[in-house]
Amino acid sequence: MSADQIVLLGGLWLDASAWDAVVTETRALGREAVPVTLPGQGDGNTSATLADQVAAVLAVVDAAPGRSVVVGHSAAGTLAWLVADARPDRVAKVVLIGGWPAPEGDKYADFFPPEDGLMAFPGWAPFEGPDSADLDEAARQSFATRAVPVPEGVSRAVVHYTDERRYDIPAVLVCPEFTPAQAREWIGAGDLPELARIKHLDLADIDSGHWPMLTKPGELARILSGS
Repeated sequence: MSADQIVLLGGLWLDASAWDAVVTETRALGREAVPVTLPGQGDGNTSATLADQVAAVLAVVDAAPGRSVVVGHSAAGTLAWLVADARPDRVAKVVLIGGWPAPEGDKYADFFPPEDGLMAFPGWAPFEGPDSADLDEAARQSFATRAVPVPEGVSRAVVHYTDERRYDIPAVLVCPEFTPAQAREWIGAGDLPELARIKHLDLADIDSGHWPMLTKPGELARILSGS
């Protein structure tokens, strides 16, 4: 990864500031990382679509002098994969943190019902257990206060891929609240069809909950920097 730009894509309800500590840590390791403000997640555009988010990331990838390592957290693993599908010659590697690409024809992230066109953060009840075990009460309150409702045009968008060269791009699955062994079981069982077809897939373990950029930024930065 060492020569490529690192592009950071936050999952649901996160704006670009979620990566602040990771950016600082990667810089200390001699790498520059670019957190992308996704339309509808930090810019006030409540009518944003998934296509808008893909276009925003492609603009960053296309502007880079070389290729990019595209990092997608949680649901944004699908966003990172859509970018790789659109620019297989510009993406050097895809890193998926705590999530994986949705299959062709599935909805992007239709996990909770939207109200007035927005899917709000549903509170911590759905994430009790390993997902949030490393977040103390102050961290939970801070997350909930800063959470950005995701436009329905993003969460309920249907995923389509167009270029099978995406499977030639090396990928890393970072395993936070689940283990690499569990991920291998899911892949072997056919539960993660896009991952199963990647020709060069590595698994990296990190001892954290679902949001390691908040709780283990240094360790995550080392993984992303390849050190």
